[in-house]
Amino acid sequence: MSKKSLVLNIVFHNPYIRHLDGTDISKNSILFSSISDIYLPILNMFADLECEGIPFKLNMVISPVLCTMLADPVIQQQYIEWQEKIVALGESEVAKYEENDPRHSLAVKYLKQAKQNLKDFQETFNQDILSKIKYYVNRGNVELMATAATYSFLPHYVDMPEAVQAQIETGIQVHKSFFGIVPEGFWLPYMGYVPGLENIIRPYGFNYSIVGTHTLLFADPMPKAGIFSPVRCDNSLVMFGCDYEKNADFKKTGVYRNQENDIGFEAEKEYLSGLFGDTGSRFKTGYRYVSNDNSAYDGNAALLQAESDASLFIKEKSEKLNKASELMDGEDASLVCSFDASCFGGSWYEGVEWLSQVLRKSSESDDLELATCSELIAGQYSLPRISPFPGASVGTGYGECLLDSSNSWMIRYVRKACERMIDLAERFSDDTGLKARSLNLASKEVLLSMEGDWPMMMHDGDMPEYARDRFKESVAAFSTVYDSLGSNCISTEWLTKMEKKHPLFDVMNYHVFSRRK
Repeated sequence: MSKKSLVLNIVFHNPYIRHLDGTDISKNSILFSSISDIYLPILNMFADLECEGIPFKLNMVISPVLCTMLADPVIQQQYIEWQEKIVALGESEVAKYEENDPRHSLAVKYLKQAKQNLKDFQETFNQDILSKIKYYVNRGNVELMATAATYSFLPHYVDMPEAVQAQIETGIQVHKSFFGIVPEGFWLPYMGYVPGLENIIRPYGFNYSIVGTHTLLFADPMPKAGIFSPVRCDNSLVMFGCDYEKNADFKKTGVYRNQENDIGFEAEKEYLSGLFGDTGSRFKTGYRYVSNDNSAYDGNAALLQAESDASLFIKEKSEKLNKASELMDGEDASLVCSFDASCFGGSWYEGVEWLSQVLRKSSESDDLELATCSELIAGQYSLPRISPFPGASVGTGYGECLLDSSNSWMIRYVRKACERMIDLAERFSDDTGLKARSLNLASKEVLLSMEGDWPMMMHDGDMPEYARDRFKESVAAFSTVYDSLGSNCISTEWLTKMEKKHPLFDVMNYHVFSRRK
């Protein structure tokens, strides 16, 4: 009997936003909301499955930028202070509504959850979310994939291999520093692929990656099994095709909670400023009372719907795998479904419950079994060879939204910075002391300027002013170092200030931009 395998892959990433100024809370709240709504609930869901003895396994990507922020003591303390304010807001919400008002019981529920999040972060996880993820990696429940240091869209730099290598090498170093391993798989940010990337990725020992559907289906030659079996490039880097269906479209169902109708956007500013200060900006608080169909939110009905949708998901994937295996003359079939972590608690409040039910029902299914990518590449060197087609998971499938009229001005600056950083690494190949510190800072700022979040935020209109300013700051910081090295005059005061402002990538070494001999 043929084997049908389902791989669930979850991508955890947040843009690098770090502010010490408490008045900039609206920007910090992006990460804080992710911790409360996504990361803590997913880990608690894993713990529940473990306690009940339910086997589960999945692939996960945790970007180096996110790892750095989650391990930052300053951000950890900011989160605690933020969550204390969310608790205080909840107490105000509970007092605001009469007991017979449906919003009162919801406010009580949300307040309880806010208090639990605070307790979990401080006591259960000891402010160390990454260690808990490592625990599930060591148990074999989670298979991690490495990714680019600053989640850069690598096709933009494929003609500059040193820049891509800098992203990969720094990402590996950061990943190893937190998890103690170098993964078998490499996640292409935004699933961005162009021919030639495999030749840069494979030498680092990676055995597989995941690409979009059309990257495989338009390959030369087209894989006979389509996306239902892995294939390999000429250098034997295995490629898995990602299921083309929008697997999280369940979240649009009317009974689910409306994630946009938050009191952070609806309440009077005076009401919020009493707790959060006058930030001048709106932000998510987690207190939401309306469903997608604009009726009062019914949590019990939403959870029942999540269980139903999980059953439907398993049924659809089972049928698809069975049909694929039949067309493949009874051979083993596999299917990879990838999700952004925001689907589970962020853009979809009931997403964590849905995922929990999917994992539970998969363990009971006779038609399919959960697997990780590395378990499906035992015959790596006998897989069919193909030349993948360019593609991405954003835009219309080619990443054009990362280089359009809203953000195309960025690319000339970041590419020039990359060219100059490669030149600096060549000219100052064995420097130490102050020059090495300056070069390390310069390389860090170049990597930050390559971050894919900046052009994406410009395209989406999501804090575009911040994205523009943050990008310009990194380019300007690099240019300052570049000019200072040319004049042999470096300000130690400025250098120390910048190092403290962006204390990420402790393992940063400017030699990652060196040309390979």
